[in-house]
Amino acid sequence: MVVALLLLNAVFNVVVWPQFYRRISSDPRARDSSGKATAFLRVHLVLIVMALVIAALSVLGAILTLIGVW
Repeated sequence: MVVALLLLNAVFNVVVWPQFYRRISSDPRARDSSGKATAFLRVHLVLIVMALVIAALSVLGAILTLIGVW
């Protein structure tokens, strides 16, 4: 059960967050008039990276659980 939840979490994060990034990066608030990234884009990028790191850790946790290390 734990392995399934960890893998489901990883799949969800990998599917959802890259699409969210595409939407955020095309938002007019993402760049200022000179084309530089705004705080809006940077904050969301940090959140997305954190979610993808959690996805990677979830896969690692699932693997460790499957092989009996955890």
